[in-house]
Amino acid sequence: MVRIRVLVVDDHRIFAESLAAALAAEPDVEVSAAGSGPAALRSLERAAAEGRRFDVLLVDADLGGNVQGIRPAVSVQEGNEDGLVDGISLVAGVRTAQPAVRIVVLAEKDDPRRAALALQAGASGWVAKDCSLSRLLTVIRGVLRDETHLPPALLTGVLRELTAARKHRTESERLVESLTPREREVLRCMVAGLGRKAVAERLFLSPHTVRTHMQNVLGKLGVHSTLAAVALARRAGVGPADLAGDVVERGGQLA
Repeated sequence: MVRIRVLVVDDHRIFAESLAAALAAEPDVEVSAAGSGPAALRSLERAAAEGRRFDVLLVDADLGGNVQGIRPAVSVQEGNEDGLVDGISLVAGVRTAQPAVRIVVLAEKDDPRRAALALQAGASGWVAKDCSLSRLLTVIRGVLRDETHLPPALLTGVLRELTAARKHRTESERLVESLTPREREVLRCMVAGLGRKAVAERLFLSPHTVRTHMQNVLGKLGVHSTLAAVALARRAGVGPADLAGDVVERGGQLA
């Protein structure tokens, strides 16, 4: 019999252990529990090294603490680093590191916006914490067949949120495309968190020239701060400059 390997990730110990025990009673389910993002990552890495990868992750939407080593990719309040949802950030990190793992988010309440964020981050399902065990097992088995599971009451709201997000992304991409190649490189440095002096040193430009480029970037993107520019860039899919390995131009030659 093929067993489904499940990892429950929740910082409420009693809930995590109770859910793990209930799932473990199923003959085709093998389950473990982790109480934090870092603990979940260690479990995933250890299982992969042993050739026993997990099939499904059940992640608390309100998972507490920061996930070390993962730059959160999704924010609740646009451009506000304090608004990051750690559980959903873990979803994004796991999907990047181990794309074969299917992820279901467990939530205290239905929230179309956060459910949409979870799907954008790579989750395959959103389930209420107080749902029945049979419902949860249906979702677990369904996501392994590449199904996406949402409560019916959330469907309209989630579709509305995803449509709005797609529109915003398209508009952001159009604005980024208006930048020159040098301005896009400066923007990538801004996304990486570099200040004006660091950007100047990296691109072999004067601080005054970098200031001009940054002002041009803000103007073309229609924003008034670096934070807003970074938020727009992320929405458009612009990643940070690779501070370790990027090749940059110097005097028309590669350096």
